[in-house]
Parts: sequence; structure tokens; C-alpha cells
Amino acid sequence: MARSSADDMELKRGCEAGILAKGDRDKVVMCMRVAKSRGGGGGWAKGKLTSRHNMAKPRVLAVTAKVKGHKTKSFLRVLKYSNGGVLEPAKVYKIKHLHKIEVAQNDPSGCTFVLGFDNLRSQSVAPPQWTMRNKEDRNRLLMCILNVCKEHLGSIPKVVGMDVVEMAIWAKNTQAKVTQVSSKDGPVESLVLEAESHVIVEKDLVSQAEEEEIETLLGNYVMAIGEAEAFSERMKRELVALESANVYALMETESVVEEVLQGLEIASICVEDMDEWLGIFNIKLRHMREDIQSIEWRNNRLELQSDSNVALIDEVDKLLVLLQIPPEYEASLTGGSFDEGNMVKNIEACDWLTSAIKNLEASNIDPIYVKLRAVREKRAEFVLLKCTFVRRASEFLRNYFPSLIDSMLNDKGNFSQRGQLQRPDHADMRYKCRTYARLLQHIKSLDKSCMMPLRKAYCHSLNVLIRRESRDFSNELRNSSKASKSSTPLFEGPAGANQPASITDSPADAYSKMITVFIPLLVDESSFLAHFMCFEVSALSQSDASSSNPNAESTSTSSVALEASASIGKTSNNPAELGALNECLQELLDGIQEDFYALVDWAFKLDPLSCISMHGITDRYLSGQKAEVSGYVQVLLDDLETRITILFSRFVDDACYQIEKYERNVRQVGVVPYIPRFSQLAARMEQYINGSRDLVDQAYTKIVSIMFVILEKIAQVEPKYVDIVLLENYAAFQHSLYDLANVVPTLAKYYHQASEAYEQACSRHINLVIYIHFEKLFQFARKIEELMYNMSPEEIPFQVGMSKVDFRKMLKSSLTGLDKTINAMYRKLQKNMTAEELLPSLWEKCKKEFLDKYTTFLKLISKIYPDEKVTSVNEMRDILASL
Repeated sequence: MARSSADDMELKRGCEAGILAKGDRDKVVMCMRVAKSRGGGGGWAKGKLTSRHNMAKPRVLAVTAKVKGHKTKSFLRVLKYSNGGVLEPAKVYKIKHLHKIEVAQNDPSGCTFVLGFDNLRSQSVAPPQWTMRNKEDRNRLLMCILNVCKEHLGSIPKVVGMDVVEMAIWAKNTQAKVTQVSSKDGPVESLVLEAESHVIVEKDLVSQAEEEEIETLLGNYVMAIGEAEAFSERMKRELVALESANVYALMETESVVEEVLQGLEIASICVEDMDEWLGIFNIKLRHMREDIQSIEWRNNRLELQSDSNVALIDEVDKLLVLLQIPPEYEASLTGGSFDEGNMVKNIEACDWLTSAIKNLEASNIDPIYVKLRAVREKRAEFVLLKCTFVRRASEFLRNYFPSLIDSMLNDKGNFSQRGQLQRPDHADMRYKCRTYARLLQHIKSLDKSCMMPLRKAYCHSLNVLIRRESRDFSNELRNSSKASKSSTPLFEGPAGANQPASITDSPADAYSKMITVFIPLLVDESSFLAHFMCFEVSALSQSDASSSNPNAESTSTSSVALEASASIGKTSNNPAELGALNECLQELLDGIQEDFYALVDWAFKLDPLSCISMHGITDRYLSGQKAEVSGYVQVLLDDLETRITILFSRFVDDACYQIEKYERNVRQVGVVPYIPRFSQLAARMEQYINGSRDLVDQAYTKIVSIMFVILEKIAQVEPKYVDIVLLENYAAFQHSLYDLANVVPTLAKYYHQASEAYEQACSRHINLVIYIHFEKLFQFARKIEELMYNMSPEEIPFQVGMSKVDFRKMLKSSLTGLDKTINAMYRKLQKNMTAEELLPSLWEKCKKEFLDKYTTFLKLISKIYPDEKVTSVNEMRDILASL
């Protein structure tokens, strides 16, 4: 028989090491190898796990104890084998929660059992089945668990599928010995069974003394039930005797029964008399009840009528409150003054009138009151009062706005004068208008149709003021500017005579001041109009207001507009309201664009390049306009940007036209004048850039493209000097734009294009010079290359004109007086060159190109005439270096 795993001390030490690795210091009482499976089971069969789909897994069950003070805690631990074969804890069960031990019925060997715990989270999942190697191991493990439960918990769990008494007998028949298991917390005593292995059995389920007491008790009580038939006869005799005794007792009490019957007859007579009396009393009580009900009904009607009268009086009082007009409010609504001192009373009267009309609406009043004549008459009276107040308030405001603007127009200190620029300040005007902001809100809630005339009156009056301010400001900017008009057109006249050294007094500065002052003013006025005139559109936030004016300091006007918006409240965008707002904004700001246009035209006439700065300033302010209430300001900036772009495009077109005029001139010698002038123009344009480069890059693209096209046409006038003209002009273009091309991507592109064109022109001119002086040499080489396509190198010397004698004649005529030929080639390069600074680099390229061609020539000759002696490449290089 195989040794039980309970006797494997190595297994026990492995379990203790695995538990200790997790930080627990439990002492292992018993451990055994088991097979874990689910559902239909599985187990040990001939030393192998059976079920393919329900594969059993090897596990180790360990019963552990932990002493803590005077208490001992018991656990059932499940350990599994890791990849390295080391035991590690997988699951821990507290034995105090064990409530059932059930032996699986589908395992005929009886070695499979299930442990049921009452604290499992999911009871719907079948608990695992544990299968032992044999029944002996099963009994040892289960008896250990039962003994632990009885010793520490005082009770044992429910056992299903096996006989507990049989297990107790098995444990009793097994010899026991006492062993002591030491732990760090103290000794734990237990009984260990010793047969072939050690199994812990602490106590029998029923002790020997208890069995003897039960047998003695059963022996003392003699029931005489040894024979079933004798016991049945005995019971029948006792029943007959008991019935006879009962009949005899009844016969002895006959006289007593007669006396009881006589008393019952007398009591019956008394009950009948009492019933007659109760009937009479019942009739009398019924009549009294009817009288009481009648009195209560009349009393209830009186109480109901009294309560109804009280409720009616309360309702009438409430209705009178709604219908009555307070005298002080009536005076304010019909004939009160609209001065600033009386506006508090007027606003209170408006609040009362608005709420009174709202309270009498059919949706806010009880339906039974809607058709009352008093309610209908009062409603009509309130409507008439509303119309009267709205008419008076509208008439006052239509007259107030022009008078307020006229007072500002009459004060010359509010406008720019000669020698003094005056920044517009509308803070006082907005403060006075804000007094009537709540009044406008009530007018809109009472009658929306009155708002359009009021808005037009306000916009028309304010438009006169803004146009006067912008006109005077623009005129003074032009008069006080120190900018002078540019001289002759850029691409005509002597080079460098028309280019100022700096742009300290650019007319764009005047435009920048105009934009910096008036664009934030127009945005604030647009926002104030939207809030003051109660348009249902989104507010212009403080961040938008500040972004529209990146250079100017924040003023009190923005805070005034925001305070007005706070009094009116936040609203969402309404398409109809947004359309009406755009109409009012157009009427408010219409005509002011003319002053901006005049300033732009003036700046363009003085200095066309100022359009670059003006375009950058306009684009920066345009990107800062985000609110819908400033939509017309965005339209104004769009128009200004378009006008500036058109003017600058006109300037670029004029420059292109001046460049095109060079095509009709006589033959140009040397560098075309517009190339150095363009470098001056580009350097000056870069100084004007203030923001986006798009406008300047487009101008560069258009001008440089025309320059290259015209340069090609000018070079074609004299075909003999095409390459010289091209290489000189492209070199001048590179030289003049070298610094700018390093920082301007657009110019860098054309710089590289000019560099490629220069290299191509140099290559063509050098090849021409070389072929002029060594024509026979390279013609002979070309002829050899053509013949090599059709024949082998050995056959070429036998062709006509290709013999060795012909080769020697050609070589003698070409290389005789080589120094004179090379000097002539240098003079040819020098001839017609106006840019002397290009000659050294051009001569170096010429020598390099000649050596490359001569090297190729020698390679061909070595294949055709291998025995002929020719000047080597190194000798030729030395000759060229010495000259």
C-alpha cells in the first residue's frame, strides 16, 4: 500500500513555507494531496486524473491552526503548485464557516467529497469536489476536520453520505497517541492516530462513559414491549376499563342534572322579559337618534355657509388687491416726470404695472374670474394705462437722445483740434444712458413695437457724434504727420536714388493710431447698443473686448457696457433679434468707413509700402473680433483689408510694368538695374512687416517671376551673349539677396532657382569657350564615340580619317602651342564680362570642365590607340596651373 501523503513531512514543510511566504504564521496540523474538480467530478483512477473536459487539478489541502491569546483560529487552506513546483496558497477557508460535509454519490469509491461553507459569495456556482487517493485518507482528513470543529467550536457540521458512528468506530479502532505541536505562539495539544500514517483524532464522538450511562438508563425502564401481540391485548383491556368508569360516573350525577335544567328554565323566562324591555328602549332611542341627526345636519349647513362666506370675503379681498391701482403708481404712470431723480419711482410703477397685467392674464388667474365684468374692465384700464405710459416714455427718450448728443457736439473740447489729438470718451454719455436702461427694458416687455423707433433715434444721434469724432481725428492725424511722400517710382531712375534709409515717419503710424483708438470704441459702442437697447443676443465678454484692442489700455467704457448687460441679464441668440441688431449697427456706424478709406488712400499716396503695415494691423484686429454684437466692425475691417490689398496690388502691378519696360529698351549690358533695386525694395518691405507675411510673399512671387521672365527675354536680344547676360544677372540676384534669403522662405526659393540658372548658364558658356579653342580635339573624340556604337575599338583605326597618322596630325594641331591656346581661352572668358569679380570663379570652373573632358578623351584614346603617347592629365593640370 502506498504511503499516505499525510505522513509526508517534506510536504508539510513545503506547506508551512508557502504559508509563511504570504506573511501568515499558521501551524500545519495535517496536509494531504487531493484532486480538485467541478460538477460531475473526476478523481484518481489508476494513478491518473479521469475526465478530459472536466480536468482535475492537483492541489494540497492543509488544516492549520493559529493561537492568538486564549483563542485558537482554525483554517482550511488550499495550496497549488507554481511553475517551479513550489507550493503557494490559492484559497483560505475559515473552518468556523463549514456547515456541511457531503460525500459525492457519483463516485462509487467514496473518495470524493464536497465541503460546504456558508460565507461563499456566489452560492449559484457549484463548490469544488475534492478526491482522495483512497478511503483511508478521506477518513483521516475528515476526522481531523470534525475533531477541530468539536474542540474549537463546540459543534460539528452536517455530514451527508457517510455514517458518523462508523467513522467514530474507525477512529476508536485506530491506536492513538498524544503529540504536541509547537508553534511560536505556544503549544497546541491534539490526538494523533497511528496506524500506517498519522491522522489527528482529538476525541470520540460518544465517550465510553456516556455509552454505559445510556445502557443503564434503558435497562431501568421496563416497558414490557418484548411481544407486540401481548402489548396490543394489554392496551385493549385498559381502554375497556376506562370507558366503563366514565359511564358509571355519569349515572351517579342524574339528580344534579335535573336541578340544573330547572334553573335553566327560570333563567329563560327572565331573558324573555328582558328582551321585551330592551325592544321598548330601542324604539325610544331610535326616535332620539333621528332628532339628533336632524339637529346635526342643520348645524353642519350653518357651519358650511359660515366658512364659505369667510372664504368668499378672502377671495374678494385678494381680487380687489389685484384690481386696485395704488395712487402713487397711477400718478407716475399717467403724468410723472422722467428726470433722473424720479426714475426710481417710475421703475417701481413699471414693475407694478407689469406684474398687474401679468396677474390678470387668463393663464395666471382662476378661470371663474376671467369673464367677470370687473376683471375685464380693469384689464382694459391697465392696457390703456400701459399704452399711455409707453407713449410718454418713448416720446421722452426720442427727444432725450438727440439732446444728449447735441450737448456733446457743442463742446469743442470733445473733438480733435489743430495740434491736439483728442481720444473720444463716451463714459459720461453712457452713464447718463444707463439711468434709463431699466426703463427701456420695461418698455420692451410692455410693447415691443416701440423699441424700433427708439433704437433708430439712438443710432442716428450717436452716428452723428462718432462721424464727427472720426473725421476730426483723421484730419488731425494727416495734418500732424511728418511722413513725406516717396520719390520717383521704384524701378525707374538711377539706382538707389529713391530709397529712404529708414521708415521712422511712416504714414502707417497714423493709420495704427486711428485703428487703435476707434476700433475698440466701435466694439464697445456695438456691445453697449446690444445691451442698452435690449437685443436678445450674446454678450461681448471682457476677454473679447480686450482682444479687440491689444495695444490700448482698458477704459471705463467696457465696464459701463458690462454693468448695463448685468442689469438686463443674459440672453441667448435670436435670429430675428440678430438681424435687427445688424440693421441698427449699420445705421450707427454708417459713414465712418469713409474716414478710414481717406486715411488709407492718403497713406498709400505718401508711401505705397505702408500698405504692408496697415494690412498687418488690420489683420490683427480682425482676428480679435469674436462677438456677434461687433459684426459690423468686422465688416468694416474686412473692407479696409480688401482696400489695402487692392492698393498694394496696384503698386505691385506698377512695379511689374516698370520691369516689363526694360524689355523694350536697347540691348542691356551687364546687370539689369531692376535686380539691385529689387533687393533694396525687399529689404524695405521686410521692415514694414507687422504680423502676417502673406501680402509680402505674394508680392515677391509676382515681382520675381516677372523679373526672371524679362531677364530671359533681354538675354535673347543678342543670342551671342545670352549666357553672359544670364550668369551675370543671376549672380547679382544671389549676391544682393543672400542675407534676406536666409530668413525669408519665399526669397530662399527664388534664390535657389537663380542659383540653378546661374550654374546652367556658366556650364553652357564654358563649354562654348572650350569647343571654340579645342574643336578638332573634341570632334575627333565625338567621332570615336559614334563609331564605337557599331564596331569594336580594334576596327576603328582602319576607318577613313581615323588612322594613327590622322590621329597624330589632329593631336599636333590641337596641342601645339597649348599655353597660347589656354591664354586665348582665358581672354575669351574675360571678353564681354562686365562683372570682373565673377571671372576667377568662372575660370576655375572652366579649367575643371576642360580637365574632365580631357580625361574622358584620354580614356577613349587608350582603347583605340593604346601605343600612342599623349600629354597626361597631370601634365595638363600642371600646365593649366602655371598659366
